[in-house]
Amino acid sequence: MEEAGRAVADAAHAAFPHGAALLLAGGGANGGDAFVAARHLRALGREVLVLALPSRHPLTRLNRRRWRAVGGVTRPLTPSAVSHRAPGAGVIVDGLLGTGFRPPLRPALAGVIGALAAARAHGTPVVAIDLPSGLDEIAALVPAGPDGLPGTAGADLTVTFMGLKPALLFGAAAGHSGRVELVPLRVPGEWVQAQAVAEQPTDAQVAALLPVRRADAHKGAAGRVWIVGGHPGTVGAAGMAGVGALRAGAGLVTVHSAAEVPLLMPELMIHRHADLRAALLGTPESGRPDALAVGMGLGPDAATLARELLAWGIPTVLDADALQPELAGHGHDRCIWTPHPGEAARLLGTRTQDVTRDPLSAARALQQRLGGAVVLKGGPSVVAHAGGLSVSRGGHPGMASGGMGDTLSGVLAALLGQGLSAPDAAVAGVRLHARAGERAAQQHGYGLSASDVAQELGGAWQDLRDALPRSGPPR
Repeated sequence: MEEAGRAVADAAHAAFPHGAALLLAGGGANGGDAFVAARHLRALGREVLVLALPSRHPLTRLNRRRWRAVGGVTRPLTPSAVSHRAPGAGVIVDGLLGTGFRPPLRPALAGVIGALAAARAHGTPVVAIDLPSGLDEIAALVPAGPDGLPGTAGADLTVTFMGLKPALLFGAAAGHSGRVELVPLRVPGEWVQAQAVAEQPTDAQVAALLPVRRADAHKGAAGRVWIVGGHPGTVGAAGMAGVGALRAGAGLVTVHSAAEVPLLMPELMIHRHADLRAALLGTPESGRPDALAVGMGLGPDAATLARELLAWGIPTVLDADALQPELAGHGHDRCIWTPHPGEAARLLGTRTQDVTRDPLSAARALQQRLGGAVVLKGGPSVVAHAGGLSVSRGGHPGMASGGMGDTLSGVLAALLGQGLSAPDAAVAGVRLHARAGERAAQQHGYGLSASDVAQELGGAWQDLRDALPRSGPPR
């Protein structure tokens, strides 16, 4: 609690260094953090006032006494007190509710949070301790208060501890959390593991996963990738996957389809087969590629063909039409499954809103059912593998358009073809694709096409490499 409160004080003072500090302390441990923060803000020379509920937690009571011992002033916490004091504050620290809260809000606290929301709407910045009060730490949704309005005031800055909570990463809840600062605490490792449900790799960590070509590299050694997809009416999907694979460094990319796939890049090799299944399954083992991407616009027979191709045991990306429940048990450790929330719901036999409410649990359940690595696409995407969960950074809302997932499948297949394991290819490919989307948004604004993003993959690759320390792997 001492470390947490000091970290909150330092972050609040650095972000909002001027004016008085108003701290709102609940009765639980979150309120104890607020009392510690108040003491450290006072030591930094700030004018500080604490509005507090009666203290229930023993450490909160202890730190309330410590606050009083250094001359700190505490007043009762009521909606009217917040409304009266907030206009004169340079920053408000929200220490009302912590990770143990589960909706619904009690009416008394709803009034306080409503007053806090009004203060923030009028321009007073809010720093939340661990997560904005009123959010459920495991849910991506914002609970409604008793009055039907959002049950949180949100925050401009959230200082969270040990691990990133799902509410700070996903959906509307993340949108109410402002900038998130993760603070490690010197506590027993098992405490951290309980909080750090998922990791969020830095760009330098992602860049360290990317393959590095030797000076004597040639196309045959850079990965031979097959794209298996396309069906009358959905031929563009396979073409976009092929472009993604080329732009992500695959040496040779061949599109195998039952339909006429457009030649989006002259470097793509496109084979149309009258009997796609017979043509592929007749390939001798020596003629098989280094990696496959299966399912993009493949059509109604995708599950059958995917199951037969999985039996080859080579690195395989499964997307779109190949994401079928009957494939559970047919995967292997070199697979990457890439569902969006609707497809994930079908694979799990649940509702889409259940997936979007708790993407981490959904991704974990998918990985346990399917094996290999799972990329649960979204904003942000989640990668689940046997070693844990990873949440991607970045991306852009303009990437919510057709063809993005097809391009990503090609990127993932290219990385598999260049020798990355399924977990590493999934983590690196998702961030590479997201970074390309950020670059495309700088060029084109809000409405992005998959082609726009594919064009930026090379620049995104270099951006990630630039994040490596100078002593890192050779460029």
